[in-house]
Amino acid sequence: MKKKSQRTSSIYITEPDYHRLSALIETTRERDGVDIEYLNKLEAELDRAEIVDPQDIPENVITMRSKVRLKDLVSGEANTYSLVFPTEADFREGKISVLAPIGTAILGYKLGDVIEWPVPSGLRRLKVDQVLYQPEAAGDYEL
Repeated sequence: MKKKSQRTSSIYITEPDYHRLSALIETTRERDGVDIEYLNKLEAELDRAEIVDPQDIPENVITMRSKVRLKDLVSGEANTYSLVFPTEADFREGKISVLAPIGTAILGYKLGDVIEWPVPSGLRRLKVDQVLYQPEAAGDYEL
């Protein structure tokens, strides 16, 4: 008998994103002073992901370099973010790193999903309100 109280369904990640993120985890782990907790969370997300070809990823799934609008279910506030690799991150421009807690949290989720993610101030509940841009849906497979 399956428990339905806890989300156990897979998230979707494209094969190129999976390989780049796995390599990122390995190279980042080798550096001194890096917060291992965030790497472990990203690795856990990759471990439960369903890996798909870029052409087969549903267009409503958040992949690397996707631009999404998230609604905070507590405050009602909506924000737009682009999910990027750490070297491209710029919070002022709304570009959040996949190694940031919210970046790791949204990877692989789809339109309408509610994401619960622990943060230092408590539990954030975010709803994927809109996927404004997804590279694969736009035919950009080589980003």
